[in-house]
Amino acid sequence: MREPHLMTPFLRFCLTAAALLAMTGCSTLSKRDQQTAVDLAHAGQSNVVGCEQGVDCAVASPLLSLGIHAATDSAPGAPRHYVALLERGQDALLARVHLIRAARRTIELQSFIFDADVSGALILDELLAAARRGVKVRVLLDQLYGLPDPDLQATLAGQHRNFELRLYNPTFDDARTSALQYAAGILCCFTQFNQRMHSKLLLVDGQAGITGGRNVQDRYFDWAEGYNYRDRDILVTGPVTRAMAANFEAFWDYERTRPTERLGDVAQRLINAQGVPDNPLLAPGAERSLRVRAMRAEAGDGNAVFRRLEPLLQAVGRVEFYADLPEKHGEQPPEEDASVAMRDLVAGTRNELVMQTPYLVLSRPARQLFRELRAREDRPVILVSTNSLAATDAFPVYAMSHKYKRLYLRELGFRIHEYKPYPASSPINLAATGAFGDVRAASLPMFGSGSRGSASGPVPLKSAGVRVGLHAKSLVVDDRIAVVGTHNFDPRSDHYNTESMLVVHDAEFAVALSASIRQDMKPGNSWLIAAQEKPPVLSGLNYSLGKLSEKLPIFDLWPFPYATSYELKPGCNPIEPGQPGFFTCHEDVGAFPEVDLPLKTVYTRILTAFGAGLVPIL
Repeated sequence: MREPHLMTPFLRFCLTAAALLAMTGCSTLSKRDQQTAVDLAHAGQSNVVGCEQGVDCAVASPLLSLGIHAATDSAPGAPRHYVALLERGQDALLARVHLIRAARRTIELQSFIFDADVSGALILDELLAAARRGVKVRVLLDQLYGLPDPDLQATLAGQHRNFELRLYNPTFDDARTSALQYAAGILCCFTQFNQRMHSKLLLVDGQAGITGGRNVQDRYFDWAEGYNYRDRDILVTGPVTRAMAANFEAFWDYERTRPTERLGDVAQRLINAQGVPDNPLLAPGAERSLRVRAMRAEAGDGNAVFRRLEPLLQAVGRVEFYADLPEKHGEQPPEEDASVAMRDLVAGTRNELVMQTPYLVLSRPARQLFRELRAREDRPVILVSTNSLAATDAFPVYAMSHKYKRLYLRELGFRIHEYKPYPASSPINLAATGAFGDVRAASLPMFGSGSRGSASGPVPLKSAGVRVGLHAKSLVVDDRIAVVGTHNFDPRSDHYNTESMLVVHDAEFAVALSASIRQDMKPGNSWLIAAQEKPPVLSGLNYSLGKLSEKLPIFDLWPFPYATSYELKPGCNPIEPGQPGFFTCHEDVGAFPEVDLPLKTVYTRILTAFGAGLVPIL
C-alpha cells in the first residue's frame, strides 16, 4: 500500500505566500476609480492664499537670514556655512516649527517616521498654515511608517493646492500596511519591501536645512512620558543646501514615489465620501495642549529663537552633503553613495575615531575595514557609544551586537560604552516629557518592573523612570571631521535603506561633537564593556570554545560570554581595560545590568542564535 503524500514545508510555504498575495491584491483600484479619487481630492483643495497678520503670517527670522549671509560671504573655493548641533529634543522641535513659521517660498520635509501624535499634529498644523499663506509645501514620507492612516491622508490630500503629500515605496499601493500585507511583503518581495527611505530632511526656502537622526514623533522631542530618544540633528545654512534640495527632488520625482490620493486605501476613502472627508485632527480650531501652545508662541518670536540657538551656532567653511539616491533601490545601484563616503572617511582615520550608533551591527566590509585599521602600525583608537540592552528598544538587534562583542573588542580593538536607560546627565528635558504630572503613576511602570516587555520593544527594568534610548548617529575623525546623519553604520543602512549625512570639515566643530559623544560615554551615563576577568584555570579553553561558538552561522551555544558590563566604583577614576588596577576600580555588573527579565541570558541567547541569519536586515 502506498503511503499518503505529505505536504512538504516548501510547498506549504508557496501556498501560504500565494494565499497572502491573493488577499492583499483585493484593494487594487481601476484606473478610472483612481482618477476619480484624484479629481475629488483636487476639487476639494482650497485656492485661497493669505494670512492674518500677527497670527499665521511668516515671522521674521534671524536664523533663516543666516542663509543669505552665508551665500553672500561665500566665494568659489571658499564656502561659508553656519551649523548648529541640535542635541536637545526641545531645541530640535523649536527649530523646526520656527523655520516652518518663517518660510516664505518653499518647504520640503522628508522623513522615515511621521506620527500623528502631539508633535506630529503641531508640525502638520504649521505646514498647512504655511501652505495657506502661499508657501509651496511638499512632504515626502516612507510609506511604512509615514502617517499610516488612510483616513488622515485622504483629508490631507484635499487641504490646499500648495500642500502635497507623497509616499515612498508603497509595496501594495496602500498607505497603511496591514499585518497580512507585512507578511506577504516578506514572502513575495522581500528585497523591495525592505528598501526603505530612511533619509530625513527639512529644507526651508532653500536656505536652511535640518538633518540627522530625528523622525517626527514625540519621543524624538522629549514629549513622550515613558521612553525618549537621546538623538542629534544638525542645522545648516549655506551653499550645501543646494545639494540637499537636489537630493529631495530626486526622491520626489522617482518612480516609486506616489501621490497619496493615488493609493488604493486613500482613494477609496475619497470615493466613499464623494469628496474630502473631515478629520478631527485637522478640524478648524482643534484643541491643542498647553505645551503645544507654548511652543507655538516661542517659535513665533524670531529674536527669542535666535537668542536660544545662537550659542549653538558656529561659522565654518567646507561642508558636504552625502546622500543616497533612490536609484540605490534600482536594478543598477550607483557606485557612489552615503555608505561609500562613510567608509572612505573611516579609512582616513589617523589617530582616533569616535563613533556613536544605536545599533552596533557591522557588515562584513565594515569589519574588514576595521581589521585593516587595527593592523596598521599607528593603530588608531576607536571609541564606540551604543545602546545597552536596558536602553534599546530593538531587542533582536541588540542580541546580534551581543553575539559579536568578543570580535569587536579583541579583533577590532573597539572601546565600547553602552548607554544607560537612566543616564546621570543627558540632553533630555525630563520636565517636558510630562511624566511628573498626574500621569506619572500610570505611565512610568510600563518601562520599569511593571512590564514583561516584548520581543521588539524595550525590555522591563528593575526600576521605573523616564527611560532614555540612544538614537544618534555620528562620527568624529581625528577631531577634524564631524559627521551627523541618518546612517546607522550597519548592513541595513548599507544595503536596504537610503541614508544621508552632513560632513563638516572644521576642527572646532569636530571637537564639540566629540565632547558631546564623550559625555554620553562617561561612567554615569554608560557602562564600560570589557573582557571578563580570566578564570584561574582553563581560561584559554573557555576563550577558544566561545570563539568557535561565535563562528556558528545559526547557533551560539557557549554559555560563558567573553565580555561583560562594568560600573566604575565610588572614589575611583576610570582605568583602561587591560591596565593594572582595572578590576580593582571597576565592578562587574553582568552582561545585562538593570534588566528585569527572567532567564534573561537564555532569552538573549535564543535571539542571538536565530538572529545570526538576520544581520543584513536588522
